[in-house]
Amino acid sequence: MRVEDIDWTSICRLDEIVPDTGVCALVDGEQVAVFRLRSEALYAIDNIDPHSQAAVLSRGLVGSLGERIVVASPIHKQHFDLRTGECLEMPQHPVRTWQVRRDGDLVQVRRGA
Repeated sequence: MRVEDIDWTSICRLDEIVPDTGVCALVDGEQVAVFRLRSEALYAIDNIDPHSQAAVLSRGLVGSLGERIVVASPIHKQHFDLRTGECLEMPQHPVRTWQVRRDGDLVQVRRGA
C-alpha cells in the first residue's frame, strides 16, 4: 500500500452505483452520499439534509440546473451543488463535500476530507 492511500476508504465497486444515482457509505462514523454520473464523474457530499436532519441525500434526484450538477433532497426538494455543497435555495445551509476518486474498479472517499 502506498503512503498516500492511507487516508482513502473504499466504498464499493464502480459498477455497483447505477449512473445518475447515489449510494450512502459510512466513513469515519459519518454518512457520505457518493454519486456517479453517466459521464463516470464521481462526487461525494454529506448525506444529512441540513433542513430535515434526515440521512437522505444519497437517495435524491441527480440532475442539472444551468451549469450546476445538483442533487435534489427527497424531503424538501432543495438542490445541493455536487461540486461545492452549496444549497441553491438556501446558501446559508451548505453540506460538506468529500474528495472522491476511482482506483481501478473501486470508488474511494478520502477520510477526514
